[in-house]
Amino acid sequence: MAGALLWRGPAPPLTARPNMAAAGGGRRALLPLRVLLPVLLPALLLLLLAAAATARLYRPGHDPLTVLTAGSVRPALLNSSAAWVVQFYSSSCGHCIAFAPTWRALAGDVKDWESAIRVGVLDCGEEGNYETCKEYGIRYYPTIRYFKAFTKQFTTGENYQGADRELQTLRQMMIDFLQNHSQEMRPPACPPLDPVLSSDLTSIFDKNSHHYTAIVFESNSSYVGREVILDLVQYENIVVRRALNVDKPFLEKLGVTSVPSCYLVQPNGSHGLINNLKPLRSFFSSYLKSLPGVRKKLLLPLQLPAPENKEESTEIQVWKEFDKSRLYMADLESGLHFLLRVELATHKALEGAELKTFKDFVTISAKLFPGRQPVVKLLETLQEWLVSLPLDKIPYDAILDLVNNKMRISGIFLPRKVQWVGCQGSRPELRGYSCSLWKLFHTLTVQAALRPKALINTGLEDNPQIVLQVMRKYIQHFFGCKACAQHFEEMAKESMDAVKSLEQAVLWLWEKHNVVNSRLAGDLSEDPKFPKVQWPTPDICPACHEEIKGLHSWNEAQVLQFLKSHYSSDNILYKYTESQTDPSDNEQGDTREVKDKNLQKNSGRNGENQLQEKENPAAPGSKVLEKPMGNPGAVQGSGKDAAASVNLKGSRQAVSFLGIGFSNLDMSLCVILYVASSLFLMIMYFFFRVRSKRWKVKSHRSSV
Repeated sequence: MAGALLWRGPAPPLTARPNMAAAGGGRRALLPLRVLLPVLLPALLLLLLAAAATARLYRPGHDPLTVLTAGSVRPALLNSSAAWVVQFYSSSCGHCIAFAPTWRALAGDVKDWESAIRVGVLDCGEEGNYETCKEYGIRYYPTIRYFKAFTKQFTTGENYQGADRELQTLRQMMIDFLQNHSQEMRPPACPPLDPVLSSDLTSIFDKNSHHYTAIVFESNSSYVGREVILDLVQYENIVVRRALNVDKPFLEKLGVTSVPSCYLVQPNGSHGLINNLKPLRSFFSSYLKSLPGVRKKLLLPLQLPAPENKEESTEIQVWKEFDKSRLYMADLESGLHFLLRVELATHKALEGAELKTFKDFVTISAKLFPGRQPVVKLLETLQEWLVSLPLDKIPYDAILDLVNNKMRISGIFLPRKVQWVGCQGSRPELRGYSCSLWKLFHTLTVQAALRPKALINTGLEDNPQIVLQVMRKYIQHFFGCKACAQHFEEMAKESMDAVKSLEQAVLWLWEKHNVVNSRLAGDLSEDPKFPKVQWPTPDICPACHEEIKGLHSWNEAQVLQFLKSHYSSDNILYKYTESQTDPSDNEQGDTREVKDKNLQKNSGRNGENQLQEKENPAAPGSKVLEKPMGNPGAVQGSGKDAAASVNLKGSRQAVSFLGIGFSNLDMSLCVILYVASSLFLMIMYFFFRVRSKRWKVKSHRSSV
């Protein structure tokens, strides 16, 4: 695999330079490739991996925009002398990858505007930025926000509402946003963008000046004049204004017969129409910048806070060898980690349809996920907790507390960082979470077919579409790529209702995954090392492929058999999975508390977690569905142990809250008990009050 990163075919002969200083003037024998290859290959591979690790969708210093981070976004936006337009994206979002060239081109096109409005990006898929994107309320990617200049307090910005993300539309929206600034809040470098009156232009013609004055005549709906004004904002010795074509006699007097047109007033007072230009923004701007004496101003570059941990940002991610015919638990657990700790974190609270979807997802995961015992026990504990809470709205922080095991429940664990293996990409922004999400739901559909009684007594049994429906709702409510969610919804509306059995559900998801592969083949989000092809390929499932009258055809019976084997627990490898930390490490008091609150900031520091290698690597010629040597953590129990853990451990090993041992679960139960006791006391009060009145009446009558 390492060699595949460097060569796609036979390498050309590699020889050493002849040594002319050898005795007798002779030449030494040329070094063969097999001698030089072990020496050069590690060095070349290290350089390649370093380049891949540092490459991102947007590169600071290389792309004409500002790459923001969790530490620099607030200092950049607060009290800025320029307005900002920021794209919040996720490096794992295919639509964001496809949109990157447009955003990069927009930033280059308006580079001269940066003293008035700047273009920035923030990667919400970067672990260090998780909490920041949550603070800004980012739920879908890409999200474009505008931030006004001289903002004194934190604000989440103004959403770009347009569905059209073409470069010209975005550029015009930037202009509209600048014009929406009040006079007091307008960036100092931004000149007036409103049109001038004909009477004001007459005064310009009647006097000499030390600079050029250019007037762009245009219609009311045109943006050319404002674009040229902003194109020249960083240039001195020239002023650009715009005027509308409403005063026809005045235009005829100046010789303006069509719009847009550019009229130039020289410093000596002479003026005239520029006739040799096409009526385009680029022609006007280029001509005005080339006038004698017009030059660009010297501006200081934007100073942003330096990253806190440079060592972590340049960490080299070593390529992991993997067998493409096997399923890796590290991919599935990393997907769960990203889903529960990152994607779900964009919602401050879950209620209504979102809460119902999350409960259903946790239920099918707890019953069907073929994971290690600590991970499954965590899912079972989460399911029991969700069922036990009679609340219509649950804050996400309470869910995160349980996922992070703040109640100190023994035996539950979920890795705190991504560890892609079969889902690793040749660049950090490729594959990753989207790949693992596909694998996760493929696994759940297969497990539902293999264990049809697993969902009994959950309220989700007897529904062959249940896993597909939960996946559909999850993607609709939580998946960050909105365009991807819309595509999946279209496929679901088209044919999901035709699924009548659990095995048909397995095949439906496989078929739609191939539809997505076909649509994205050749797309910018495609990893060149892992092209989007129809899967399974003939090399791992020859029986799945047939030819009927010369045309390729799928043998769906063989495909179903292959899927059941590929996504079974027997085909899962546990290499590269993160081991559970020592329980004694969890008793660090306040230090641990701080770490839990800042998970996204320090999750990359858990580099001392050991790797489990519980199986022998498959031989190159081994069968596709060969059983692994072991299955560590195979789940044999039920959710009863998880429920008992909540009851027994929740109160005894709770996290310190205000100096007292209360957890979020304890607080929720306290609220419920408080409300119940209050109602009971009120009922008893009215009962005895009414009884007392009746007694007084009886006593009065008897005395009479």
